[in-house]
Amino acid sequence: MWGVHMVQTGVQRTFGPKLRSFLTAALSNRFKAFGAGAAVTVALQSSTATALMLTAFSAGGLVELAPALAVMLGANVGTTVVVQLLSFDVVALAPLLVLAGVVLFRRAENAPHDFGRVLIGLGLVLTALHQFLTLLGPIVADHRAHVLLTHAGEYLPLAILGAAILTWAAHSSVVTVLLAMSMVAKNMLPLDAGLALVLGANLGSAINPLLEGANWSDPAGQRVPFGNLLTRVVGVAGAVAAFHFLAPYAVRLGPDPARALANFHTLFNLVLAAAFLPWIRSYAKLVVRLLPQRAEGIEPGAPLYLDPAIRETPPLALGAATREALRMADTLEAMLAGLRGTFAAPSRGGIEAIKQLDDVLDRLNSAIKAYLISIDPETLKPADAERLAQILAFATNMEHAGDLVDRNLLSIAERRLQRGVSFSPEGQADLVRLVDRVAANVRLAASLFVSRDEASARLLVAEKEAFRAVETEAVNAHYQRLQSGNVSTVETSSLHLDALRDLKQVNSHLIEGAAYPVLRARGALLPTRLRTAAERS
Repeated sequence: MWGVHMVQTGVQRTFGPKLRSFLTAALSNRFKAFGAGAAVTVALQSSTATALMLTAFSAGGLVELAPALAVMLGANVGTTVVVQLLSFDVVALAPLLVLAGVVLFRRAENAPHDFGRVLIGLGLVLTALHQFLTLLGPIVADHRAHVLLTHAGEYLPLAILGAAILTWAAHSSVVTVLLAMSMVAKNMLPLDAGLALVLGANLGSAINPLLEGANWSDPAGQRVPFGNLLTRVVGVAGAVAAFHFLAPYAVRLGPDPARALANFHTLFNLVLAAAFLPWIRSYAKLVVRLLPQRAEGIEPGAPLYLDPAIRETPPLALGAATREALRMADTLEAMLAGLRGTFAAPSRGGIEAIKQLDDVLDRLNSAIKAYLISIDPETLKPADAERLAQILAFATNMEHAGDLVDRNLLSIAERRLQRGVSFSPEGQADLVRLVDRVAANVRLAASLFVSRDEASARLLVAEKEAFRAVETEAVNAHYQRLQSGNVSTVETSSLHLDALRDLKQVNSHLIEGAAYPVLRARGALLPTRLRTAAERS
């Protein structure tokens, strides 16, 4: 299991973006999708990994259900190719694979370094299988174990269920099928029982994607793994119904019982693919009817792009986190638009609506942080680690800016309502103008967060000085109106000044979250704004 895990992570880190691009490009045609699913699964040595990727694609609306199901039919065939390859006596290659993998892993960088994990994983898989067969020796020699397994294998439903549970626990049908082949080859089980184990392995391998990759809050997110499981159930049910007719012919599928089982495993999935591919679109419509879209829509603040299946490929995972962080910028801009309305015509309903948007910011920030810290630091290249820090800084500052709007600026609007006072026309115009300026800076910060352009970063930092000048001008104008003796201005003086200060702090968070990380990474940020004694003299 650890060897299979290393192969999967190594392939995803080495070829991850290319594999996903290859898979996406092949989805225009059902037969291309079928072939792509088989190829990707051979590379990953696991149909579960392919299923998790397809589930995320489908749930995110990036791929239609019909081609995704075609990919899964190909993935199931791809698993049988892995079994065929590992069933040959290639254990002598294991030490060489591990040695080559360690050399690449310790001495190489980037893609060769990650490919070293693949070679180590393959070596561990071959070694584990060889040792497992060795450990079966004493069991084979025990007559009681032989009798027990023979009787258990004669009861078809029990054998299929046991193999399905074993496959679910091992997260791999390859392990179960190779186990069945080994036991049949050593005469521990009759061929009929081995066929039952193979059927159970095909059924059990469809359980993990349904449990681990599906979005249980939305039935539509379960369509790909559910459709894949349903095809397996239909195939296994058909094989069980015709079992007594098919079993006598199974022995003819290979020169020995073990090879016959491997070929039966391949033939079963090829027949299943041939049965479903011609009408895959109609089958997809059936799955949609069985699992309709949730009517109430997406819960506010729920992440849309944080796909757990791509965390082993940091560039893709960081791209997903970037898309989610941009939703925070959009939410903050919506809060500022609402704040502008409360300054012009305050209402309790409008204030409560903006407060709910701050809850969205908080949930998105927590989700992004949890997702990013779940990425294995060892998989991060220096550029990836730098980008991860930038995303965290951006999300954190967006959340802090939202807190200022929620706790401070909206509190000012609430106190204004409670006192029944209003700002002077000039003061209200100053506040609205500053809110508009902050909203424009949110858009600039979001663009800079994506482009990471140094010139844009300098422009946003320069906006900090310009904003400070505008805020100072507004404060001075406010004091002049205060000295004129206007009663309403006296009553709202503290509220007005607090609002100006808080808007400046919101603007500062935008610069801290978007501009400073870019300038700091390029060495363009001074350590301090204070002059030294020599500079003053």
